[in-house]
Amino acid sequence: MSQQAQQPGERKTRRAIVKLLKTDGPLGSAQLAERLGLTAMAVRQHLYALQNENLVTAEERPSPVGRPAKFWQLTREADRFFPEAYAELSVALIGAMQDTFGAEGLSRVLASRCARQQADYAKRIRPADPLEKKLKELARVRTEEGYMAEVKRDADGSFLLVENHCPICAAANACQGFCSTELDLFRTALGPGVEVERVEHIVSGDRRCAYRVTPEVGSRRARARR
Repeated sequence: MSQQAQQPGERKTRRAIVKLLKTDGPLGSAQLAERLGLTAMAVRQHLYALQNENLVTAEERPSPVGRPAKFWQLTREADRFFPEAYAELSVALIGAMQDTFGAEGLSRVLASRCARQQADYAKRIRPADPLEKKLKELARVRTEEGYMAEVKRDADGSFLLVENHCPICAAANACQGFCSTELDLFRTALGPGVEVERVEHIVSGDRRCAYRVTPEVGSRRARARR
């Protein structure tokens, strides 16, 4: 829930509404009002505020008397307010795979994952496109995956692909293979004639991951002759 222009009491009430909808399922404003000890009008104001943040949605259901009644339920956006154990599960699964299949088996799993990603990226990044266009599309794909990626160009003609967030950080800390296959993924996506070097690394203690992307000397000369 947005913290802007919210009083502590409003935040508390809206969190209580979210919790009730999570535990009890779709409820009407009158039902929520009764459970919270508020007026139905006050509850509706909170519900509309939550709806504006895409945290709840309303569904109309037939009523025995009068107009259809609105029943409110949570959207997937509201999941972030409840505990999740994805990180712990990822680490546990990595450990289980290594125990069951060994290091070689885990490497094969990571290679299979990388191959799937390469196939997906190939649908978005065209080999004939200029390097900068490829990088911008790669950054868009990575942002869609949660990496908050961006591309910066340096005066020397090289580029910096920056990932400001790592959505698989727990898994990457547990298994460095994720990071090494990521380099392979980028090199394949950008094609031949390009050098890709990791210069910042979240797992190594940096605040972000960053990759220096440089056209190889032969590629630069070929473009200069065109």
